[in-house]
Amino acid sequence: MKTKQRRAPYSLLLIATLGFALLAIPFIGLSQRTPWSSFAQIATEETVLRSISLSMVIATSSAGICVFLGIPLGWVLARAEFRGLRIMRAIVLLPMVLPPVAGGTALLFALGRKGFVGEKLDSWFGVTLPFTTAGAIIAATFVALPFFVLTIESAAAELDSKLEEASLNLGATPIRTFFTVTLPMLRNSILAGIALSWARALGEFGATITFAGDNPGQTRTLPLQLFVALETNPERAMVIGMLMVLISLSVLVTLRGNWLGRQ
Repeated sequence: MKTKQRRAPYSLLLIATLGFALLAIPFIGLSQRTPWSSFAQIATEETVLRSISLSMVIATSSAGICVFLGIPLGWVLARAEFRGLRIMRAIVLLPMVLPPVAGGTALLFALGRKGFVGEKLDSWFGVTLPFTTAGAIIAATFVALPFFVLTIESAAAELDSKLEEASLNLGATPIRTFFTVTLPMLRNSILAGIALSWARALGEFGATITFAGDNPGQTRTLPLQLFVALETNPERAMVIGMLMVLISLSVLVTLRGNWLGRQ
């Protein structure tokens, strides 16, 4: 039998409403000021379309890297036990609280032509990351990866290990158990992590402009296009801002059924 749902106390509902209003009112204000009559015209301008395309490439590439690196990293943080684990977790989550400009500066000093890694990439392989599309992807991944890792770590820490133990007892190797048992159980969390990291990469500004610069066609993503428009054409800036809201919201709403396994 289904238990009867309890109503939330009115005091909590009031506070929750205030919190929701704090988050929703800015979007309502942007929607009211957006010039909807010229929305389609501005949104289909060549420069805007180029920024949209570039942002999609960067956000999708970044999300792919987050999946590749974040699943093992989140699993290790959740399941492994070794000295220095707390420091490792703090470093992994640091970009979430670090100002993006500071993160971009750190990337520049590490991966720039004079950086301790970037110098080797340049001299050994002829690879230069700053002020390139690849650099923009690195910057977006730097700020988005912690969101994916945190989602996977939280889910992996709460998994029921009985199925994994049964797989191992039946003779499956640990790696086979990971791919055939653990990953399927993490499916919803992986999708949620992809949505979070993709949306975060799409909206990245500070680290991108610091490390990758503002190069039209190569690094001028939608947030950078918005920043340029704010200085020259506020009406255009409102349209670009609303575009970013609609794109990000559509991704989060589409994957709503995968948040914490709820519909």
